[in-house]
Amino acid sequence: MLDRFREVEARMSAATDGAEIVRLSKEHAELRPVAEAVLGLERVRGELPELEEMAAAGDAEMAALARDELEGVKDRLPELERQVALLLAPKDRDENASAILEVRAGTGGDEAALFAGDLFRMYQRYAQLHGWRVEIESASEGEMGGYKEVIASINGDGVFGRLKFESGVHRVQRVPDTEAQGRIHTSAATVAVLPEPEEIDIEIRDQDLRIDTYRSSGAGGQHVNKTDSAVRITHLPSGIVVTSSEKSQHQNRARAMKALQVKLYDQQRAAADSARSDARKAQVGSGDRSERIRTYNFPQGRVTDHRINLTVYNLPKVMEGEALDDVIEPLIAEDQAARLAALEDELA
Repeated sequence: MLDRFREVEARMSAATDGAEIVRLSKEHAELRPVAEAVLGLERVRGELPELEEMAAAGDAEMAALARDELEGVKDRLPELERQVALLLAPKDRDENASAILEVRAGTGGDEAALFAGDLFRMYQRYAQLHGWRVEIESASEGEMGGYKEVIASINGDGVFGRLKFESGVHRVQRVPDTEAQGRIHTSAATVAVLPEPEEIDIEIRDQDLRIDTYRSSGAGGQHVNKTDSAVRITHLPSGIVVTSSEKSQHQNRARAMKALQVKLYDQQRAAADSARSDARKAQVGSGDRSERIRTYNFPQGRVTDHRINLTVYNLPKVMEGEALDDVIEPLIAEDQAARLAALEDELA
């Protein structure tokens, strides 16, 4: 990887084609953290022989200083080696991709739709804090507010890598606005996060598609579509159905086709993952969207992620997106530890 990094640097200085410069710049940015970590490790390892020689020298004062420095270097080495190993461990190929976010109300009626709306706003706020762009692809609003279903694209660097562990069933325990007796209800919403790579090489044949147009529905009022501009595309071989319900039928068709490509790509990922299911059992987030992954308990102000037995007591800030990293970062760390352990087992 260090050789490749140097090769990319050399080619960047000689490249004249704009597309090649963009491609090389992206690869350079991906390789740079690895190269810097490796060079740092090599530099520290290179200090050892000289310090050992100085520690054994005749000058007592100089030897004592060298021994102190030698101990410090030896203490730093394991952490440097761990960082390099982690950077070299296999990564999700879609780590830096943008993503499609799907949030759907589950059990709980109107309260589930309200909670789905709260979750979607949490992700919107989180995306805003990270400088990502959120664009709603389609939405079906609940009668009391929130969403029965909302699908959005989130564009930015590293979106999928940070949000991929959000896929699953999110459960809420709180007193709903619809509850007159003040009783705590349990409702749920499902979240799916799909990678949206820059280039998706998926062949879709026209004869495999059924395309329907219909009138989009909503909560009522002037924003309800009064023409049959919404588009529903069914991919017959897989049974995947995608929709888009903005005002322009042409735009809806383009968006629905893009969503279909993403879902077919995700299906391919799932097939590849199942072939490595034994290895994935030890990792966080299998991507099983029927798995209950998290509970939001409003009376106690806590958020619990059941996959890693993590509980934080800052629910309001989590729901605002400000403290969502308090949950996401430990999940990423757990996944990194699992990948590192898998790499060590492979090397052993």
